[in-house]
Amino acid sequence: MDRSIDPGIESTRNPKLWVPSLYLAQGLPFFAVALVANQMFKSLGVANDVLNHWTALIGMAWVLKPLWSPFLELASSKKLVVVGFQLLGSVSLGLVALALQAPFWFAATLSMLALVAIASATHDIACDGLYITSLNEKDQAAYAGWTGTFFNAGKFLANGGLLVLTGYFEKTLGVIPAWTICFALLAALMLALALYNSWSLPPARNAVSADTTVAAIAGTLWEVIVEYFKKPGIWVSIVFIILFRAGEAQVQSIGPLFLREARNLGGLGLSTAEVGAVYGTVGTVAFIVGSIAGGYFTSWLGLKRAILWLILAVNLPNIAFYLLSAFQPTGLAVIGTALSVEMFGYGFGFVGLILYMMQVVAPGKYQTAHYAFSTGIMQLGFVLFKLFSGDIQIALGYQHFFIWVMVSAIPVALLSQFIPMAARVESL
Repeated sequence: MDRSIDPGIESTRNPKLWVPSLYLAQGLPFFAVALVANQMFKSLGVANDVLNHWTALIGMAWVLKPLWSPFLELASSKKLVVVGFQLLGSVSLGLVALALQAPFWFAATLSMLALVAIASATHDIACDGLYITSLNEKDQAAYAGWTGTFFNAGKFLANGGLLVLTGYFEKTLGVIPAWTICFALLAALMLALALYNSWSLPPARNAVSADTTVAAIAGTLWEVIVEYFKKPGIWVSIVFIILFRAGEAQVQSIGPLFLREARNLGGLGLSTAEVGAVYGTVGTVAFIVGSIAGGYFTSWLGLKRAILWLILAVNLPNIAFYLLSAFQPTGLAVIGTALSVEMFGYGFGFVGLILYMMQVVAPGKYQTAHYAFSTGIMQLGFVLFKLFSGDIQIALGYQHFFIWVMVSAIPVALLSQFIPMAARVESL
């Protein structure tokens, strides 16, 4: 499962020609499901609790992806898998646009979004594998910043530029035509990326050996799962990973909906285009800057000493949402500034969870696979707290909900002071 090919053998094309397009194609469908779909359902009048129930369940694709990731080794090359699932993602996004025309549009769009999620989650596996096997360690480090930048460029496009355009079409053409165009454009972008990547990507051929069979891979997968749960203190680590996302998952799910909610219902009454403008521009930039700053901060201080500050960074700026709900400002500059503070803190502190999984949980015989399992658990944390976020918000109202979000961070902040930060290597 952790086999690799001699890096760099097949990667003759300059990485600048394919790393950006590879990770842009990773980000676009993810943000289409995680963020854009919520905005679409909000425009179509779906209640906060209902839309978060369903989009959270669709997000289970990213939780479960480690279970089928080893079987992608049966393909002749990672490039084949990457391009194939980019094409499937394009078709699925196009089917979302068609599903909006159906009388049973809600069930139809959810089904197509689930297909987008499965295609995107599977693409993620092959995408990261292609990157690792096609570049040597020096180039992996050199282009690591590019991967995050272009993944988040997908957020800028999907949750920024396209939302602004969709907001314009909502006013001129109507809600359903506007969102039909939005998902048709997402499909066209994915198709263009797939066609370009079919030319630009290195082959990243999978190693062929006698043990590359379904039965052998299934056996190795079982061993990987058993070894993961045999790690000393693993259950405490799992609780920590899940609780880390308690506040952040809820505010990321409800925050954008609060911006759209009518002012007489406690929201800010922003249009689709205005939400796209604040989240897709200053919000995205603040997140990227925060992520870079958080990495340097943790490198300087060390994970053990930095972890509490990182948890506080993720959660304390959520007070910005409480203040927005309490004062309900109308100026887009004020709202954008508040959201920039929140997104900077989110990016700054989230680094702590990534490094905890990488340095504490993953080390051992199956480091790559165990990191993948940890990211699945991380996504499970997001799904669990998103699943009930709408119910809690409806029960409490927006102001009290944002107070609850900050209270939700207390358990993980306390746990961080007692949990060991040494690598959880399997007992011999």
